[in-house]
Amino acid sequence: MISRRHFLKSCGGCAAFWAGLNLGSPFRTPPSAAAQSMEKGLIRRKLSPYFTPLSKNRIRCDLCPRSCEVEDGERGHCRVRENRGGRYYSLVYGNPCAVRVDPIEKKPFYHVLPASTSFSIATAGCNLNCKFCQNWEISQAQPDDTFNYDLTPEQVVALARTSQCRSIASTYVEPTIFLEYMLEIGRICQEADILKVMHSNGFIHEAPLRDLCRVLDAACIDLKGFSEEYYREMTGGSLEPVLATLKRLRELKVHTEIVNLVVPGKNDSPEQVRAMCRWIRAELGPDVPVHFSRFYPLYQLKSLPPTPVATLEQAWKIAGEEGLHFVYIGNIPGHSAEHTQCPQCRTVVIERVGYRVRLTRLDNGKCRNCGTLLPGIWNQREARRT
Repeated sequence: MISRRHFLKSCGGCAAFWAGLNLGSPFRTPPSAAAQSMEKGLIRRKLSPYFTPLSKNRIRCDLCPRSCEVEDGERGHCRVRENRGGRYYSLVYGNPCAVRVDPIEKKPFYHVLPASTSFSIATAGCNLNCKFCQNWEISQAQPDDTFNYDLTPEQVVALARTSQCRSIASTYVEPTIFLEYMLEIGRICQEADILKVMHSNGFIHEAPLRDLCRVLDAACIDLKGFSEEYYREMTGGSLEPVLATLKRLRELKVHTEIVNLVVPGKNDSPEQVRAMCRWIRAELGPDVPVHFSRFYPLYQLKSLPPTPVATLEQAWKIAGEEGLHFVYIGNIPGHSAEHTQCPQCRTVVIERVGYRVRLTRLDNGKCRNCGTLLPGIWNQREARRT
């Protein structure tokens, strides 16, 4: 997770910001993508299988728990799906507005191919309205207003290969809004021996999630808080579907990591943190990596201060007390809680500084000191393939 300032700075000026809505070109411009022109507005569409026809050309979207009922000619809450004559279309299939090469640690994945790079893409739109969104310029936009690349799934995978990326990440905005695009990219990834990963809010219905898990290797889920009140106030969504997604990912054996952005005075009480950690331990097990991430003021929460380091350290301590084995503190480069320790002998097996891996003491996922196997995907051969 990155601040808006860092995100814009890393875009480097390879493409213009248009009216504050376009996230620009890649952090490291992938070969061939540099030659791709960006077009403002819609480029292509694809019929979605995730809707139910209703009367008078109305439809109900079956993708996320909002279950939007959409009139002919209108769009759902995410702004990227439109009812055209009683048929529901994705307007962002093959139309990413952000294409970048990132360290996998930026997603953040700490137990997936450490020190590798991930070909990262996003389209406009989102199904939540988080007041603290770091990428609100595109998440709260519609594809008509962003500059978009015309990239087929085949081209995305080819660019990832050319860029020597070992994974393709759907990220920056809620990726399940471009699920049809993800599904096809994931299918091709399986043939190309590239991992398909995502950073998601987990706000999705069971049926499309099951479809996605057939081609998904790893998921980093934002568990934004641990109360329905917090979700309603700060995101416009709800907690229970996210918890259901986390349990489903465990059932389907998709490697999962959790991020909790700790917002001062909003979701940082020790009681809420402890309840969340107890739920994770009981429902998902002790080995799920959990990242407590520092909040910085932006978007609609500019009046709040950054999260105190002591608050993050308290959350880290509580998680350990509740039996979680892999707990991290994010957005504070150089903090000792960025490192991975062996839960058996406490040897530091991965040392990190920000997004950079400085040292590893793992052999095929096993601690070099005591031989304990750590949970994760340490090479492509370990990835779950269905």
